Amino acid sequence: MTVKVRFAPSPTGRLHVGNIRAALINWLYAKRQGGQFVLRIDDTDLERSTKEFEQGIETDLTWLGLVWDERHNQSARFPVYQQAVERLKAQGRLYPAYETGEELDRRRKVQLSRGQPPIYDRAALKLTDEEKAALEAEGRRPHWRFRLEGKRVKWMDLVRGECEVDTASMSDPVLIREDGAFLYTLPSVVDDIDMGITHVIRGEDHVTNTGAQIEIFEALGAAAPTFAHMTLLVGADGGALSKRLGSLSICDLREQGFEPLAITSHLAKIGTSDNLEIGESLAVLGESFEFSKMGRSAARYDEADLGRLNAALLHVMPYETAKPRLAALGVDLGEGFWNAVRGNLNMFGDVKTLATVVAGEVTPVVEDQAFLDAAKALLPETIGPDTWGEWVNAVKEKTGAKGKGLFLPLRRALTGMDHGPEMGPLLALIGREKAVRRLSGETA
Repeated sequence: MTVKVRFAPSPTGRLHVGNIRAALINWLYAKRQGGQFVLRIDDTDLERSTKEFEQGIETDLTWLGLVWDERHNQSARFPVYQQAVERLKAQGRLYPAYETGEELDRRRKVQLSRGQPPIYDRAALKLTDEEKAALEAEGRRPHWRFRLEGKRVKWMDLVRGECEVDTASMSDPVLIREDGAFLYTLPSVVDDIDMGITHVIRGEDHVTNTGAQIEIFEALGAAAPTFAHMTLLVGADGGALSKRLGSLSICDLREQGFEPLAITSHLAKIGTSDNLEIGESLAVLGESFEFSKMGRSAARYDEADLGRLNAALLHVMPYETAKPRLAALGVDLGEGFWNAVRGNLNMFGDVKTLATVVAGEVTPVVEDQAFLDAAKALLPETIGPDTWGEWVNAVKEKTGAKGKGLFLPLRRALTGMDHGPEMGPLLALIGREKAVRRLSGETA
C-alpha cells in the first residue's frame, strides 16, 4: 500500500503554527513511508474563502519546504458531493431537519435542566410529508443530518492506541446547511475515498468526529483510513495557545526573520521524546519521525525555544549557504566576515548591523579619551588575526587596566557596542585606518 495523506486548510485566514504542525507531521510521515502528500483546499464556504488566503497557504507551505504531490480545490467538486448526498438519501441515512438555531438551543437548555445529555432528539424523523410541506411553505429550508447507527465505533489510532466512540451519545451531525452549503464532514470523507487517502493525521480535537466519519465511510461503501490524533499545542506555561494563534501565523514568523528549518524542527520535535534540536534538513527530520515517539501530554510551544533553535541554525550555517542572502542584503563582505559574525546572530537580518561595524560608519562610545589615545599609540602598523591579543596585552602593561576596564572601552570605541563577535577577527576586518579614527573619537 502506498501511503497517501492530506492537509486540508480553509482559505479563510493565515496558516498558524497549529495548522503547520498538522501539515508537517503529515508530510514527514508520508515522506518517511515513501508516500504522497496532498494539498486539498477546503473552500466549500464560498463567502469566506478568498484567493488571497489560498495563495498565502501555498506561499507558506512552499517557503517551509512542504511541497505537495497533488493539489485539489473542494469548490470544484460539488457535483461529486451531490452524488454522495443522493446515495445517502436513498439509504435513509440523510434526512431533512427544520429546527432553527434558536429552537435547538432551547431544547438543549431543557435537556440540561433535566440532567439529560444535549443530544438532538431526531424530532425531524417524525415529521409527515404534510408537516414538511407546511414548514417549507412558511419559508423554512431544511438542513440535512446524517443518521448515526448509535453503535460503538472502534479504531486503532497511531498516537492514542485503541480508541472507541459511542455514536449513541452523539447528535446526528449536520452535513448540509439550510442554504445548501456543504459542511466540512461530508466533502472530507468523499474526498478521502476518491483520492485514496490512507492515513488521516490531525489534532485530537477531532477524535469524537472520527466515530461519525467512520460511519459515513461505511455508508458510502468504503473502508475508513488509518487515523492518528495528535495532542494540541499549548503555550510555554501550559495554557491554551488558541487565543494567541492570530499572532503566530507563519507569515508573521517569516517577517520576523525566523528560518523555515528552525520552525519545522521546532514543530516536529515538541510533544515527542526526541531532543529539541535543529534537523539537518526536512528529509532528515522525516527519517527520524515515528508516531511511537509522540506523547499523550500536550505539546508545549515556546517561542524562546524557537528563538534558540533559530540562532543555533545560523551559528553553523556555512558561508556558501549564506552567500546569496548576504548579497541580497548588500552585505557580502566575504567568508571571513561571515565566519566572524555568525555566532552572534539571532536572526539573519542581524548581520546588517555587524556589517556596518566593519564596512560602515560607527560613532564610537568614548568615556576616557586619554586611555584610548594610549591604546591608539600602541596599535601595530599591520593588523592581522592575532593583533588583538598582542595589542590588548600591550595596553594592559602600559595603562594597568584589566578585565572589563580593559576590554570594554576598546570594544565600545571600535564597534559602538557593549557586546558582539570576538574582537580578534573583527579588528582585522575593521582595519587599522578605521580603528585609529574610532579610537580618536571620530565617527568612521
